Amino acid sequence: MRSLQGRAPGGPDVQSDGPGRPVDPSSGIEGRLAGRLAELRTERGWSLDDLAGRTGVSRSTLSRLERAEISPTAALLGKLCAAYGRTMSHLLAEVESEPPQLVRAGRQLVWRDEESGFTRRSVSPPHPGLKGQIVEGHLLPGADIPYDRPPVPGQEQHVWILEGVLELTVDGIAHELHAGDCLRFRLWGPSHFRNPGPGAVRYTIMIVLP
Repeated sequence: MRSLQGRAPGGPDVQSDGPGRPVDPSSGIEGRLAGRLAELRTERGWSLDDLAGRTGVSRSTLSRLERAEISPTAALLGKLCAAYGRTMSHLLAEVESEPPQLVRAGRQLVWRDEESGFTRRSVSPPHPGLKGQIVEGHLLPGADIPYDRPPVPGQEQHVWILEGVLELTVDGIAHELHAGDCLRFRLWGPSHFRNPGPGAVRYTIMIVLP
């Protein structure tokens, strides 16, 4: 089950119409997200088949997603962000109202992919004139999130571990990160977040766009 929480009420599925939580396209941020994904594809003049070829996601899954019949997994949303050249924070901010300068804890957008054990909090969402973003991630034991490519090539990231142990693979190089460790890099290729357990892992990512 995936859910979005915040101001609005409200294993990777990449080849088939895997399970997804049905959503109401007329209510909340999930419906607006589906509509925005459809707009992005239309703006580029791509058919569903074109987008399927660019992402490796089946045409039927993309169609159901754009009709808000299902909500995306973290890995699927990552593939779409890469195709559209957007960070996940940027995409989610586009379906929110203009973020304020002061982002109160209770107003920070939270996105959950319960199927893969991943929770994402947008601590400092994208804002006009600012290049940096801060995201907090929470992975349950055994959570395994692969990303084929960055949404923006050369994106600068700083991953700081708050609790637990994270196995983070960047451009084919694996790193085991413990509480207090910080890995800094520019992302050009695939990345892979994995929690080997036994406890949960919590971390923050500072993203700086080129």
